[in-house]
Order: sequence, then C-alpha cells, then structure tokens
Amino acid sequence: MSTQPISTEAQKQTLNLLVRQVRFEGRGINSYELVDPDGAPLPPFTAGAHIDIYLAGGVVRQYSISNAPRERHRYVIAVLRDERGRGGSKALHEQLRVQDIVRVSRPRNNFHLVDGARRVLLIAGGIGVTPLKAMAHELDDAGIDYEMHYCAKDARSAAFADEFEHMLASGRLHFHFDGGDPSAGLDIRDLLNAPGEGEHVYYCGPGGFMNACAEAARHWPTGTVHFEHFKAPERSAGEQAANDANDSFIVRIASTGQEIEVTKEESIADALAGAGVTMETSCCAGLCGTCKVRYLEGEVEHNDCIMSDEEKAQYLTACVSRATSKLLVLDL
Repeated sequence: MSTQPISTEAQKQTLNLLVRQVRFEGRGINSYELVDPDGAPLPPFTAGAHIDIYLAGGVVRQYSISNAPRERHRYVIAVLRDERGRGGSKALHEQLRVQDIVRVSRPRNNFHLVDGARRVLLIAGGIGVTPLKAMAHELDDAGIDYEMHYCAKDARSAAFADEFEHMLASGRLHFHFDGGDPSAGLDIRDLLNAPGEGEHVYYCGPGGFMNACAEAARHWPTGTVHFEHFKAPERSAGEQAANDANDSFIVRIASTGQEIEVTKEESIADALAGAGVTMETSCCAGLCGTCKVRYLEGEVEHNDCIMSDEEKAQYLTACVSRATSKLLVLDL
C-alpha cells in the first residue's frame, strides 16, 4: 500500500476527473467511467495503459484502462472487490460514487502492443481482462487479426458481457468457464503449442494463471510473449532468503555527489526519501514504473515485473531493486 505524501510536482501531473458512471459488470466487479468535468478531451493513451487512482487516506492503486484508445473523452476502469487484498479495491468500491471528483495520474504504459505482429493472441484470466479488452479494441480498429480467450469461474464472473457481444458473434472471443477448477478450463498448453509465423501472445491474470501461461509459452520466439502482473508474483523461499541476505549499500546521486546508505531493511526509494531526495512512487511493488530511474554504475538485482532485459541494463525500479555491489550511482 502506498501512503507517501504526493509532491507538488506530482500533483501537476495528475487530473481531477468526474465519475460519470458506475456500472455493475459481474460478480464483485464494478466499472468506473471517468471524464473531464468540463467535457474536455483527456490525455491520449494506448492499449495496455493504466492510471493511478488516489483515494482517501493516501491510498494509491493502479488500474488498467479498458476502453478503446480512440475514445478521448473517457477512461473506463474495472475493479474486482478483493476481500483478501490490501484494501484498495474495497476502498474504491466503497468510496467512489457518481458525480464524485477523483484524482488520477496521466496514463502510463508498460504493456503496449508491439508493431509488426501478423496475428495476436490475447489470453485473459479473471479481472486481467481489462488491459486485453483495450487491446482488442485497438486491434479491431487497426484491422489486425486476433483471437481472445477469456477465462473465468462462470458467466456471472465475466465482465463486459454487453461490449463483448460483437466479438462473440465474429468468433474472435472464446469464453472458458471452469467452475473454480482450473483443470476444467482452457488448456493453455495446447493453445500455445504451435506459435504461428509473426504471432504474438499477450496474457494477464492471477498468479496461477500467469505461471501456467509462462510455462506454456517457453518455446515461443524471443520478443513474441508479453504479459502484465496485476499483483507482484510470490517469490520462492530461496529467492526471498537471497534478497534478505543482501548487505547494505551506498547510493550516490550523480548530479550532486551526495551519498546515501540503503540498509537491508529499506528500499532505495525509502532511503532517498529519508535523505530528502524526491522520487515519486506509487505501487511500491515493481508493477507500475513510477520510480523507474537510470543507473550509471553498479550491479543491480532487479525485482520488478515490467522491464525488459534491455531496459534492465540501464534502469532500475527504486521501490524493489537492490544493489549487489557496494556502490550504486543513480542518474539523478
């Protein structure tokens, strides 16, 4: 849960939007349509983008935009109320009402459609459908061949039924209802058995679903598999022990030479904040990219869920990354 104060600079990058509509979409799922109070166009976004929602008590949560990117007048998010979560989805369900004004970030995208695909396969698990729905809209508009598989417990647990009717009619959308038993649902291994020429796959969903997709897509060509976690994946006992064993290290600010110790008990972002160095954070789980920063020297253990290997050679996420060298120089 992110409860850090929002800086003046960060506030300049946020929008105050009107909750125009709250709609029941499925069991435990509401969608929220956010618009400019004066009817002005909103900042553009691309499929896969998300926004931060700022709630009372300093709670900040990230939600994918689900509507078509061509719709410049609104952002639509869908939120599953999670009784066992950290409290953000419950707070949003209980706090946001029609005609409320809510503060949100400008859209950011760590899960975009890449150019050049001949065909796209979209695989959604539960509420992970939200970014993939926006992708389906964008692919429709671009005339790119695609197929979408939507996995859920049952029809009542599937969101956006009305909007998906045309995709069902065209044969592009396939529902897979497992009644709560994943073995009775979509055979992901079979679906991903033989990647086609120029085919790309995108998937998003809960932890077990993500693991199944990752395993089934291991043999796909490099650069054709894309995914987004909406919760940080659980680390193995070995990985956690290795992380806990990391010593403290020094962060040097390149522009000033200031050196700050990062202890075993704190993140880089926390240490910087304690030393008066401003850095925006949001998810604090390596999921959103708000605290992504370039490093100029040092060895890094990357614990984020968003960056490619190429990006990791230059950037880290200050909320979860650790240095494995004694010195880490940041381009700040």
